[in-house]
Amino acid sequence: MSLPSASPAVPAAPASAAAGAVHLSAPRYVLGELPADHTTVEALAERARRFGMPARAGLWGWGTVHRTAKSLETLAAETARATLDGAGAAPADVDCLIVCSTRFPGGPRTHGTFVENVLAATGLGAAAFTGLTLGRCANLLAGIRTGQAYVAAGMYRRVLVVTTDRVTDESVRMENFALFSDGAASCLISAGPLGPDAYEIVAGAAAQDPAGLDWSNEISSDLAREVNRQILEEAGMKIGDIQGVLHPNLYKPLVVLKERQAGFTREQLYLDNIPRVGHCFAADPLINLVDRQDAGELRPRGHYLLASSVPGVRIAVLLRRLPQSAGAGPATTTTAARQGEH
Repeated sequence: MSLPSASPAVPAAPASAAAGAVHLSAPRYVLGELPADHTTVEALAERARRFGMPARAGLWGWGTVHRTAKSLETLAAETARATLDGAGAAPADVDCLIVCSTRFPGGPRTHGTFVENVLAATGLGAAAFTGLTLGRCANLLAGIRTGQAYVAAGMYRRVLVVTTDRVTDESVRMENFALFSDGAASCLISAGPLGPDAYEIVAGAAAQDPAGLDWSNEISSDLAREVNRQILEEAGMKIGDIQGVLHPNLYKPLVVLKERQAGFTREQLYLDNIPRVGHCFAADPLINLVDRQDAGELRPRGHYLLASSVPGVRIAVLLRRLPQSAGAGPATTTTAARQGEH
């Protein structure tokens, strides 16, 4: 892969704090129900040779991949129901659904049925819906920022954001930047916090380099630095004030290199889920947030950055962890229930 060209980034303006507080609540996820060791990945050794990668699992973070026999709609509905339960919200409380996926099945003739199935399985009835796909593995963060804008503008009260993806061709489960897992993740966006797992959205930003969007390009640390600049300026913070970065679960050397180049320290990164979960498309930042949350690693009022990069795009959302008493809702569920692992 080659570096993106040096053409100037096109920043997307951060959401205005003047619009009022918006919160992210009850992040949840489900993984493919068929976990397997990385050695089961089709032609892994051959593809590694083709990519010029020595077969050293510990170096790259090769561990477990999670496959599913379920449909995208089923994965979406499972994580959505877990979010509603965690937030203490009824389906009727949600007036908009944002569904993100790198590849919606079929085409215009089948997409209506796809949405109908997701709405029916989650009990959302006639909620408005939006679909996001062009951001690839940054889709979820684009969806969260879209939901934030909807709520801040008063267009919708509560927005359920869901990302759902699975590998359909086992020959490409391994790429030169990650081992892919199947799964889905979700959260609720609303003006007030809902349930015990709630975060204030402090700031968010995106930056693009149109000349770098091609799949063959590397992810850009320049874009990450630009996004950091916007977010830190809006929040009135320094980069060291961020307690943790919830980044994609790409290969360990790639994550460390790119995020260190963006200005973060090794201690701000979270690499544990690279071998445990793999790269679950756009869901990684929420998966990593949930796991750190469940492990008791997130400080009340601490700041945590959801971040994702794909060639030509960087999106990030800065969250402030609220004390559990700040949200109204049921007691927190177990890790197993959140992940849908049995």
